[in-house]
Amino acid sequence: MDYDVIVVGGGPSGLMAAIIAAEYGAHVLLLEKGYKLGRKLAISGGGRCNVTNAMPIDELIKHIPGNGRFLYSAFSSFNNQDIIRFFDQLGVGLKEEDHGRMFPVSNSAKSVVDALIKRMEDLKIILKTGTSIQAVLYSDRVEGVKTVDGKKFSSHSVIVAVGGRSVPQTGSTGDGYAWAKAAGHTITDLYPTEVPLTSTEPFIQQKMLQGLTLSDVVVTLLNPKGKPIQSHRWDMIFTHFGLSGPAILRLSQFVVKALKKFATTEVIVTIDSKPDQSMNALYSQLLKLTESNPKRTLKNVWKGIVPERYLMFLLEQIQLSPDRNFHELSKEDVRKMTEALKRFPVRVSGTLPIEKAFITGGGVSLKEVRPKTMESKKMPGLYFCGEILDIHGYTGGYNITAAFVTGHAAGAAAAEHTCKHK
Repeated sequence: MDYDVIVVGGGPSGLMAAIIAAEYGAHVLLLEKGYKLGRKLAISGGGRCNVTNAMPIDELIKHIPGNGRFLYSAFSSFNNQDIIRFFDQLGVGLKEEDHGRMFPVSNSAKSVVDALIKRMEDLKIILKTGTSIQAVLYSDRVEGVKTVDGKKFSSHSVIVAVGGRSVPQTGSTGDGYAWAKAAGHTITDLYPTEVPLTSTEPFIQQKMLQGLTLSDVVVTLLNPKGKPIQSHRWDMIFTHFGLSGPAILRLSQFVVKALKKFATTEVIVTIDSKPDQSMNALYSQLLKLTESNPKRTLKNVWKGIVPERYLMFLLEQIQLSPDRNFHELSKEDVRKMTEALKRFPVRVSGTLPIEKAFITGGGVSLKEVRPKTMESKKMPGLYFCGEILDIHGYTGGYNITAAFVTGHAAGAAAAEHTCKHK
């Protein structure tokens, strides 16, 4: 055998898998079709690299709505706190920010990638970049890999860590699904998650609110009968094609599923721009403000309740002149404004395509993968880690955590597997 372990893919899960396999004493080859390692790491967290999330395991798994529970077994060997310690030992200190997000103290994704590459060099991992794989070679077990230019590398353990189909500029173009199928694996439906939403609403098409951010709002997806399916509280932004921002990205996978489940072309997402106030409390506040300043116009009296551009937009939507004052205002007008602030509806037609998504939903079926080792139940010596698996979380360090944890499990197990066959 040429190598003890071959890792295909130089993203977060592949780098972790290679390092751990080498730490376990394996002679490791890492193959990457691009010329740079860790490209998705380099762009995560706005270029600062959101390495993991510090929240308790049960909470963390709730933030991985796509089969996060599958990770419990792997977490028992290597969890988010272990990731923090791992990077600390590599000389990359991490700091905690809002929502438990962990970033390098340097605020640079490059420091994270560089530390991983240095660790690989120290462990004498053989690295071949610019190397595209045509196939993983199988008999009744894994035999190795074959490159596009016809070279073969043999090994009893191959770890597939090539990502999904989102952010293809980082090299994730879905290559691994065919190799998994060739080994007898099922690929569950692929769909975009953590992706902006599209809308055909006239105000969106006319770019009336383009670029406007609403901070700390609650966005809620409704089913066709008007019942809530899912809500998220965070920031959002209006775009020239629809809605984006963290709250919207978290809602997106539920929108994809609802459009499919209800066989409909549109769903409603409501925006609550005053989530800490009840409908009655907000109504009272709006009324009180006008009563206290009876001669002042609504645009002045209600100024500051929400960003001015959004206030003027809502007044226009409910056909209430911003120049009216208390004496020209009916209680029905105040009720309509309260409703608009608490439940403004936006018709959503879908999402941007999977290539524009941060994360791929779907992938190698977890029923066919061992949760402790990430080994295929179909093909001895074949391992999967990272986004090729049917696991997806919200943005905020959860997906990279899943990548590192599954990479660690696969690396350790592949090295042990090879030792048995030496």
